[in-house]
Amino acid sequence: MQHKTGRRSFLKQIGVTGTAAIIPANVLHSESNSNKETSAEETNDIKSKRGYNSEYKNEYLSRVAFPMGGIGAGMICMEGTGALSHVSIKNRPDIFNEPPIFAAIVVKGKTNGAKILEGPVPDWKKFGRRDAGNGASGSTTGLPRFRNASFLARFPFGYLDISDNDLPLKIKITGWSPFIPTDDDNSSLPVAALEYHFVNTSAETIDAVFSFNSKNFVEVNNGKNSISSTTNGFVLTEEGTKEKPLRTDIAFFTDADAIVNHCWFRGGWWDPLTMAWNAVKNAEIKSVVPVESKAPGASLYVPMKLAAGKERTIRVMMAWYTPDTDQVHGNIGKPKENCDPASGCCNSPSDISLDKYDNNFNEKYFKPWYSSRFKNINELITYWAEQYDELRKKSLLFKNAFYKSTLPPEIIEAIAANLTILKSPTVMRQYDGRLWSFEGCADAGGCCHGSCTHVWNYAQAIPHLFPALERSLRNTEFCESQDGKGHQNFRSTLPIAPATHEFHAAADGQLGGIMKVYREWRISGDKEWLSKIFPMVKTSMDYCIHTWDPREKGIIDEPHHNTYDIEFWGPDGMHMSFYIGALNAIAAMGEFLEKDVSKYKTLAALGKKFIEAELYNGEYFIQKIQYKGLNATDPTTEKSFGGQYSAEAKELLEKEGPKYQYGSGCLSDGILGAWIARMCGLNDPVDSAKIKSHLLSIHKYNLKENLSEHANPQRPSFALGNEGGLLLCSWPKGGKLSLPFVYSDEVWTGIEHQVASHLMMMGYVKQGLDIVRASRNRYDGRIRNPFNEYECGHWYARALSSYGYLQALTGVRYDAVEKKLYVDSKIGDFTSFLSTATGFGTVSLKTGKVTVGVVYGTIDINTIVLSGKSSAFHKS
Repeated sequence: MQHKTGRRSFLKQIGVTGTAAIIPANVLHSESNSNKETSAEETNDIKSKRGYNSEYKNEYLSRVAFPMGGIGAGMICMEGTGALSHVSIKNRPDIFNEPPIFAAIVVKGKTNGAKILEGPVPDWKKFGRRDAGNGASGSTTGLPRFRNASFLARFPFGYLDISDNDLPLKIKITGWSPFIPTDDDNSSLPVAALEYHFVNTSAETIDAVFSFNSKNFVEVNNGKNSISSTTNGFVLTEEGTKEKPLRTDIAFFTDADAIVNHCWFRGGWWDPLTMAWNAVKNAEIKSVVPVESKAPGASLYVPMKLAAGKERTIRVMMAWYTPDTDQVHGNIGKPKENCDPASGCCNSPSDISLDKYDNNFNEKYFKPWYSSRFKNINELITYWAEQYDELRKKSLLFKNAFYKSTLPPEIIEAIAANLTILKSPTVMRQYDGRLWSFEGCADAGGCCHGSCTHVWNYAQAIPHLFPALERSLRNTEFCESQDGKGHQNFRSTLPIAPATHEFHAAADGQLGGIMKVYREWRISGDKEWLSKIFPMVKTSMDYCIHTWDPREKGIIDEPHHNTYDIEFWGPDGMHMSFYIGALNAIAAMGEFLEKDVSKYKTLAALGKKFIEAELYNGEYFIQKIQYKGLNATDPTTEKSFGGQYSAEAKELLEKEGPKYQYGSGCLSDGILGAWIARMCGLNDPVDSAKIKSHLLSIHKYNLKENLSEHANPQRPSFALGNEGGLLLCSWPKGGKLSLPFVYSDEVWTGIEHQVASHLMMMGYVKQGLDIVRASRNRYDGRIRNPFNEYECGHWYARALSSYGYLQALTGVRYDAVEKKLYVDSKIGDFTSFLSTATGFGTVSLKTGKVTVGVVYGTIDINTIVLSGKSSAFHKS
């Protein structure tokens, strides 16, 4: 971003002159991210923009799709108009799946009295849907609907208000699914709900019929399909084909007394949907029992009379069940020798008792966790109906605590929007309860398998919200995915099993994992877990030293694979910060366990001296490209995703060195290991002043207000044209290579959130807000879905770095080992959300006093550390 005179003047006015400062609240809550002079037209455009963390309406509703479902359990999205889409209930993404499912109301005696309970169809669906070229055949977009709509997200709840002058009704639709931090299982249910609240705004009694209608959309070709009955609802079932007997059930049912039509009119063309709409329009209530042959769809009807001024809520619950799959990802290798499964760190997670599961299942294919908890759809329906009120109450506790925050609205929006990743098909949870995830979602399948360590490095939400699930990832990484030498396959197999070891380890992923073991220990306070996993962590650390620092100089100089899907040759700031952070982490853990860690301390000291003296150019950290004098002798023969070197590439090698480096560039991830270290509760691995300088350089050089003149031949759709964003790298002092690392010209939200939160943590709140605003402005609902920050796929995991804003702005971090609560505010007084392994609530700082409000579970605090000063915590 260019630092213009007007901007400098503005920063002086608010007390920011290039050093860390506490930022006034009025600046924190400013909606503008630019201080340049604007024309009258531009001013009007700024005024018309939607406020952060506020409702979506008009053009901002266009792309809203709010995920509902459980962790690793599938997803159904509630759109900003109320439509249901992205229906992904078969253990894989189905992004364009928008079957004809709709709720409707008909008010008797009213002209235009029948409407589906949705707002106007977004313009892009008229010629943007997958099937638009054929007229969007058989969809509900052509049915009458309400003219006015607005959507408010309060994760995990979405609130839609719709109205129309034709009907004297005030209607609010609430979509939600359970989300209760620390309650892994109830947060992993394959369920969702829609609550339809009606208020009669007229002076007369209304006679109406509510209905919920669905095409039999689970049907597959040559399969065995049916629609059966459940109390006040219906169940769509597909038993699969002879070749693939994969069963799927989805139930729709209500808490009201309902009449059910289990079989729509059977006929050709669009007869079934036409007749279903005729029934809605004419207020016909048809009771039709299940039929033996295939039924095209089903409806449930709830007659209701509302006196003047009276109100009523009708609850529609959804539950789906797909217990088996044909999914396998990755290649299974050989188990480690002398591996003791009873240790809890080889073939099973220490956090999850497998006794409660049926272990006699076919491990050849992935099976979702919920299939171990419920035997069939009927058990799931019963549980959802019986526990609904309690799960709603607990989910509201989370929602209310989270949104009690006084942090800037763009921060709350960014965090909450990306928590929806946990409800997307990006995340999976296998039969034994362990977490396993993709990087993101392709349109019809997961994208980049295996809980990829160098991507999930950035994710900060799960370790705080669901610590046991996060520890299951560490168990897999250091057990099944690590061989006896310490090499980690950065992509775990599914089902989870011993991995193969035929490619490079990922330096950032493996070193980051060591820091994260430290984090998981401090969050959980589980000393036994640390003791069990430490031998594998030590083996991993020793492998890293042997492979990337074989001369033990404290320098990573051998080629190291990383999150850019290439190898860096020679030492660089990004991986040196990881290396020093990991060495510090294992030293701290080892000292606690009374191990000899002198070697690791020595290497960390050497590494710190090197990075500060040799990789810092006076403004930011760089890479020193090196490919001679190493154990790795020839870049042209090393395994790499970049493919073989062509004749032209070999000629370029002689001039510039290996392809895909960054050299003198200002890398946005250039000190990433320092951010992860602080997020894990470790100290800065490198001189803090130099870290600050690097971060300010990123803000200065890599943040662009307008990308119109930026050339990106890579993947431009993440940010382009007149949009703003943070580039992965720039070369402000020259030296850009002909072929720099792939992705270098792109914009990734996960890195934007990482850099922004790191700036805030180091005291540069205003600069951090510049970045998060540029990022969220691209996801305002007009062009992109605000709840789907994508990179290599939808709902991309790296964006969970946004959860780091909580710690960055407030310094709030709970240490379960010492039972200490750390607070180090960068914004003065505040109230913010806190989640620990045993409970959640809020932390407030007011005039130097810290208070904690626990709303769920317990949080055992003995000491408060406020800005480095300790005091006893007095429990109320």
